[in-house]
Order: sequence, then structure tokens, then C-alpha cells
Amino acid sequence: MTALPLASEFPPATREDWLALVARVLKGASAETLVSRTLDGLRIEPLYERARDAAPVQGRAPGAPWGIVQRVDHPEAAAANHEALHDLENGASGLSLVFAGAPSANGFGLAEVNENTLDRVLQNVWLDAVSIRLDARPRVFKAAESFLKSAEGRGIEISKLDVALGIDPLGALAALGGIPEPLNEGIAKRADFASSLVKRGFSGQVFIADGRPLHDAGGSEAQELAWVIACAVTYVRALEKAGLSLEQASAQIAFLLSADADQFLTMAKFRALRKLWSRVEEASGLTPEPIKLHAETAWRMMTKRDPQVNWLRTTIAVFSAGLGGADAISVLPHTAAHGLPDRFARRIARNLQLLLIEESNLHRVADPAAGSGAIEDLTEKLCAMAWKQFQKIEAVGGAFAALDNGLIQKQVAAVREERLKAIKDGKDPLIGVTVFKDAKELPVEVLDLPRVSLPAMKPAVQVKPLPRIRLSEQFE
Repeated sequence: MTALPLASEFPPATREDWLALVARVLKGASAETLVSRTLDGLRIEPLYERARDAAPVQGRAPGAPWGIVQRVDHPEAAAANHEALHDLENGASGLSLVFAGAPSANGFGLAEVNENTLDRVLQNVWLDAVSIRLDARPRVFKAAESFLKSAEGRGIEISKLDVALGIDPLGALAALGGIPEPLNEGIAKRADFASSLVKRGFSGQVFIADGRPLHDAGGSEAQELAWVIACAVTYVRALEKAGLSLEQASAQIAFLLSADADQFLTMAKFRALRKLWSRVEEASGLTPEPIKLHAETAWRMMTKRDPQVNWLRTTIAVFSAGLGGADAISVLPHTAAHGLPDRFARRIARNLQLLLIEESNLHRVADPAAGSGAIEDLTEKLCAMAWKQFQKIEAVGGAFAALDNGLIQKQVAAVREERLKAIKDGKDPLIGVTVFKDAKELPVEVLDLPRVSLPAMKPAVQVKPLPRIRLSEQFE
């Protein structure tokens, strides 16, 4: 005898049935009171039907886990190497080399950028067996050259490296407000560098389109997506001028998005980026190919107060980015807002990913959100809104022009003010900060190291920088 599905024991439910029940509970109030909106103005319904014709968004290979990437940000090369090896021996599959001067270094990071330093930092690391991402901002070109020389010095062919060199002049300009050489000249120089590497068989990505500057400044999901697409298009154009085909140029762009504790918006954002870049490739006459999509948990959601709650925030962020299709994820340790995290904090950051992959098996299904009425609707709305904003950026002359004339800064500031006001008014509570405060917080331990100071940079081009904020700062 065949067992009937459990649902067969219940009468079929319809939207009308649900609305009737809602009307009784609301006692005459409109069902519109249950509708919410994102800071992009996107409407979120209280109930969705299944999206019946949806197809999975093409991303990671089915069943493949995302890469667990640990930050290497200790200023001293020997200590950084010690931590990197410990992380790799205990479950990490990649490293993000964070250099001093990069906004994400939070005042720390590898102090020196040269081949000898990288040789020490990466001693006994099998560079052809782990993924690497460089995060050096204004010094990234020198870091990229030093990294490749270090690898070649070990006899490793560049075709065997899984590396994102992290070159992103536009992102550096947005975050820092200045870069040391003229923008067009700098991008062209780096595009020529990429072209020479491709001819030698380089299989990584030279450029990265990084959404963190906008997210860190309090920007919206659509703003982050539009910025990332605008940067990537700028780099593709430069790579084509440097002699690469459109296919080769597109393959030289990696992408990086921030993942925060808004589960559904984060999932939709990561799915939307893949769809948006596929649209760009189609418009360019290319057959869409999966992009290399990195994620880092959001700086702006990290709190100093009750930092253990950051475990929950980063877990939701990793869950969302992983299900949204990220290829590699790095987690900010829960004490990052207090200083340079110690080994305990690094272990928690690493292990929460291991739990989600090895115990929860979240990676087993490719695009599990496919067909969800809510996620599909939000993904499509984000795509539409981000595309409109991307077109506005293109209309004023591209990403640099939009920074130079203040368009990006003005749009982000409006969303940031609305976001901070919602927290201050209690509409968007922060656990452990504005609600459920812990009167007896545990002491926080971080490494007792001074911040790294670098010589002042002489900018060749300047714009108004995007601020890097934490949402809880106004209460700390």
C-alpha cells in the first residue's frame, strides 16, 4: 500500500482562504498593512505563490561547496603565516591576503608589500592547492606583482593558480577618496598587465568589481549591484582595448559582494548579480558564463556591544550568501570592531562555515531558492532596479564620472540617513545594542598590537570618499 503525502490529508488552501483569515485577524484593516518595502522601495508581499516557471541561476557546480576563505591580516609576516597554516590545516580552503592601507584591514593588515614578505607569509602554503584573494587597495598592483613573482620563484605555473589579484582602482577611489595615479592611465596599465598574463596562460582574475565600498557606506542592495556592474563594464572595456577578446576580458573580472543579516535580500542580491552580468554578456554578444563570485560578511552590521551576537549575524550572512551562490566566503571575526581578532575569534569565523557545509550540507542543492515566489520576485525586482541605476551611471559617463560629480555619494547618503533613522526610531532594532542589552557583557579579547601607520599617499585624482560605517556606532 502506497503512503499518501501528508499534505493530502488537508483540504487545498488558496490565496482567497488566506485573505479571509487575515481579514478576521486585522479586524477591518487593509491587508496592505502587511506589505513592507526595502530601502530601494521594492515591495515585499506577505504571501507568495510558487514561481512555477523559474529556472536555477547558474553558479557553482551542483553539489560543490563554496570556498572557506580566511583573512590573513596580522601585520607581522611570521605571525600571519602561523595563523594561515593553522586555518588551512583546520578546514579553510582559501586565504584573503589583507594589506595595511586597505579599508577592510581596519588599521591592521600585512605591513609590507614585496616578494620577500609574501614568501614569508605564504611559507609552506601550497599555492596551487588553495584559492587566494588579494585585498590591498592602493598598493594592490605591487602586491599582485609580488605574489606572482613569489609563486614563480617556487616553480608554480601561473595557469595553476586560483587567484583573484583584486585590482579595483574604482573601488579604491570610492573608499579612500584618492588614488596615486590618474585613473584612466592606471586602469589601462593594469589592463595591459592582465593581457600579458592571459597570454601566459593565467587562469585567475586580475580585476575585481567590489561592492563593499557602497555597502560599508550604508548603501542599498540595488546601489551595490549597479556600482559593481558599472565597475566591471569599465574594466572589460579597458581589457578589450588592451587586446583581449570580449570572452577573455569578461573572464578576467571577479566580483565581490557584502553579505549581511538580511537573509532574503542577501540571497536575492547574490542571485541578481549573476543574472545582471549574464544580461551584460548577452548584450555584448557573448554566451553567458558563470562568474567568480566572492562574499565577505558585512562590516556595517558588526557591533562592539555584545559582540557574541555577531556570531548570529555572520551565520545568517554566510547561510544567505552560500545559498545565493557565492563561490567563496570570508567571515569577519566577531571581535573585529574591537581590534585585531585572536585565534579564538578566527576559529569561530572558520568553524561556522564548516558547520553549515559539513553538518548542514547547505551546498548540496544548486540554487535552492529557485522557484520560491518570494525570492524569485525579489531577485527580479532587484535586477530591474539595479539595471536602472546602472543606466543612470552610464548616462553620466560611467563609474568614475558618477563618483566625480557626486551622484554615487548623494544616492548612498540618502539611503544611509534613512537606514540610521530607522534604527534610531526603533523600527530596525539591533540585538544587544538597542534592544535586549546585556548588562553583564563578557570581556572582549583581541590581540594587543598597535595599528599600522603608512606614509601619506599623494593622490593624483580625488573625489569625496564614501564613509565606512557600522550601524551601531551611534549607540556606542
